[in-house]
Amino acid sequence: MKKNPGIFNDVIGPVMRGPSSSHTAASWRAARMCLDLLNEPLKNANIDFDKDGAWAPNYREQGTTLGIDGGLLGLDMTDDRMKNTEQVSDEMGISICYKIDSFKTKHVNTVRLTLEGINGKSTRVLMASLGGGSFEIQEIDGFEVSICGDYYELLLFNNRKDEFPEILKSLFPENQILSESFNEDKRLINLKFSEEISGEVINLLRSTLLFDNVILANPVLPIIAGNEIELPFTTVSSMLEYAEKQNLDLGQIGLIYERAQSGLTDSVVVDRMRSLVEIIENSIEKGLAGTVYEDRILPQQSHLIDSARKTGKILQNSIINKIIANVSAIMESKSAMEVVVANPTAGSCGVVGGVLRAVADDINATHEELINAYFATGIIGAYFAMGPGFSAEEHGCQVECGASAGMAAAGIVQLFGGTARQAVDAASMAIQNMIGLVCDPIADRVEAPCLGKNISAAVNALSSATMSCAGFNALIPLNEVIETVSKVSSQMPTCVKCTGKGGLAATKTACAIKEKLALKKPLSTP
Repeated sequence: MKKNPGIFNDVIGPVMRGPSSSHTAASWRAARMCLDLLNEPLKNANIDFDKDGAWAPNYREQGTTLGIDGGLLGLDMTDDRMKNTEQVSDEMGISICYKIDSFKTKHVNTVRLTLEGINGKSTRVLMASLGGGSFEIQEIDGFEVSICGDYYELLLFNNRKDEFPEILKSLFPENQILSESFNEDKRLINLKFSEEISGEVINLLRSTLLFDNVILANPVLPIIAGNEIELPFTTVSSMLEYAEKQNLDLGQIGLIYERAQSGLTDSVVVDRMRSLVEIIENSIEKGLAGTVYEDRILPQQSHLIDSARKTGKILQNSIINKIIANVSAIMESKSAMEVVVANPTAGSCGVVGGVLRAVADDINATHEELINAYFATGIIGAYFAMGPGFSAEEHGCQVECGASAGMAAAGIVQLFGGTARQAVDAASMAIQNMIGLVCDPIADRVEAPCLGKNISAAVNALSSATMSCAGFNALIPLNEVIETVSKVSSQMPTCVKCTGKGGLAATKTACAIKEKLALKKPLSTP
């Protein structure tokens, strides 16, 4: 069965801290798995970035070190100690060093981790961040692998000249996902499981002396793969045909999709979505209440909207006011290293949550209606993930704020009580409006112009949903719009794809801000 993106694994999530899901969340996930691969307590870690990769210029500023540190130190993302990982590593006596190097990579977002344990074990891992918190471990000690954090991974090392161990056929008679990789005279057998392997089985494998090393790596994604069931639709067009035939709205379709991807019951899937929405709502409240963080460009500003309204400086009773305040609040929580939900990325995390909360309040939607709207956003994000994905380093901000605008537009139509086709058309219109959007964070902090882009994407989502429900013609089908995003990104120069080398990031003022931050000087107030 073809493996499709999951709403919880690939679109709404991960739960994280920091400026970038590509840099911070993916790095944290991979580093946590690397602890299992080392298979003993960590003593030293040396982290390399290729000099020609996208991360070399900005890995510290965009939170890669935060994510890797936290993962290697065994900290959960919700642990407040994530805000000061250097102090934690000192307290634990663990050395983590970073440097720029030169090595062969397959992806622009690649990092190499060389780990040494307290008893002398060592391992070298090559990992690529794929966008939105997704990652792939591509090499382990020179062996090619494909580990994405969604399975229990059993790794067995032995001599390549030996016959395939018969014990594996007897222990695991069912068809498991299995791959082999060779490095000189050694072989790596990698088996993937959807359920935890018992300690007795691991001990038996270690006692046979057939293997030089036996390692079990636990999954780090919220949904374990391998429990999928067949979907009643595949493409966007077949999804719409199914929705109309069954008289289902897009929120119901999203629930069906994630139930099929996860193998979980409706109630469990809904509860999981409810917990994510709660985190998103909390990030709005925390942002509006006020956040403080030293290493950021913008101070708290979300509260200024209500102050301006009260003094009559702006429109009164406008939903736009609420959208701006909500989106800003989420972005401020993110920039202050508070817990947020990447939706679908950290760089665009303010769009969906900010505008859906504002619309839900404006029309007095119930909490259950809001949850259904999130499932509508999720299915749009899943189809986007099947296309370009969410890596700004590959495609620019059109796959962050552009994708989130399309997702949010569909969610708003769901709140309005619109049909699945109207929701999909709204998503198409919203994404059309943001094709070619560049990614140029000032001083490598995902704050400006990211805040304005998030707000623009949220307002774009509302206008697109309004047009679709009013009967406007989207003209270009969603699948063709998504295909166009990939085509346009291939024509965009690398300097405007989250490298800090082009766009507004290269202006005189932006360079001065970056220099002041590097020297820890206070920024002047505009």
